[in-house]
Amino acid sequence: MAADPRRAIPSTDRLLALPEVQAASTRLAPHVIRRIITDVQNDARHGELAPDDVATIITTRLEATHPTRLSPVLNATGVIIHTNLGRAPLSKAAREALITAAGYVDLELDLRDGKRSKRGMWAKAALLSAVPEAEDALVVNNGAAALSLATTTLSVAQHLPEVVISRGELVEIGAGFRLPDLIVSAGVELAEVGMTNRTNINDYRSAITERTGAMLKVHPSNYWIGGFNASVEIKELAQLAREHNLPLIVDVGSGLVESDEVLTDEPTMSAALRDGADVVIASGDKLLGGPQAGILLGKTEIIEQLAKHPLARAFRADKFTLAALEATLNSPSTPIHDALHADSDTLRERSQSIASQLGVDVVAHDGRVGGGGGAGVPLPGWAIRLPESYAYPLRNGTPAILPRVADGQCLVDLRCVPADQDEALLTRLREAADEVAL
Repeated sequence: MAADPRRAIPSTDRLLALPEVQAASTRLAPHVIRRIITDVQNDARHGELAPDDVATIITTRLEATHPTRLSPVLNATGVIIHTNLGRAPLSKAAREALITAAGYVDLELDLRDGKRSKRGMWAKAALLSAVPEAEDALVVNNGAAALSLATTTLSVAQHLPEVVISRGELVEIGAGFRLPDLIVSAGVELAEVGMTNRTNINDYRSAITERTGAMLKVHPSNYWIGGFNASVEIKELAQLAREHNLPLIVDVGSGLVESDEVLTDEPTMSAALRDGADVVIASGDKLLGGPQAGILLGKTEIIEQLAKHPLARAFRADKFTLAALEATLNSPSTPIHDALHADSDTLRERSQSIASQLGVDVVAHDGRVGGGGGAGVPLPGWAIRLPESYAYPLRNGTPAILPRVADGQCLVDLRCVPADQDEALLTRLREAADEVAL
């Protein structure tokens, strides 16, 4: 009777003793290594590979395994703030700040006297320097948290549960997430006023009652309403809020500090405060170009109220967020700003240089802001045009490249690809061409 070939599969102890496995143990946890060994052994038991190949396969898989499964991606879509790619890529200064924050740091310690200090004081100082219109600042873990904290603290916590908002600003963002659902989840009641396309100041005025705790204005950043429409400006709302001694919360969305000639209709944190908002909310990882964060700027009295609410602890930003946010604000530029203001002629020259070496065409291609900012604003640029069949090998190589696929074409837009990555991009395009040709 023939011997069972499965008896030839190396034992776990023998495989763990291999020099290559021992070397991998310096960068991978024991359970990760054992899982890989077990998986390969099972493949051999099921006859999917020969017992003699087990050690080699394990070594190969260990070499390809890293502590994180996140893969770096070259964003060749032309969409600057790409939610699926983690929104804003950080500046060099912000990345270095993350490395510093990875160790012990003076997060809540005054090194001069050795006593406890306030958390995030340096990020707060950077915010107030960038937006001097604000008296005080608070950072939480994302924009939704900031909105929930502000509406809850200024209404329910004051036993005034209603928040007045225009129906045209009941925004749904990505993945079916709706801001009204977030707000009411903490017990806030929404007093919806006006129509989807038109809201005037009298709509707000008639909705104010003895149960009203705050007024809220939300920038509908991921869509716009054209045609027969009207909305109320912040200045007018601020005047009405003062008449009734109500706080005005303004969510500007994308975190633009000051006006930008490319995005003339995008609201800014500075302008909202100048126009009379009591507290302004913005995201850190959009047009600001920083880490995921919820930024609250406004009057000292209100910011202090928000900071004392129990939700502020639940929404607290960690040391990495605070470090990266501070560095972003203190840096001369960010990858988001650079991509937004990329020179069209330079993009064309880079694209043509690569395309000429591949024998393909360059076509006009409009980039987008993305991430709920600059809705409908085209960013004129260019793209290398390839067959759609290139998309899969580009996404699945190293580094991964995410192109835009549209109308049967694979479009490679260099707006968000750093110029020092052009050679790596060209190499990957050639590899994809070879794979497609097989």
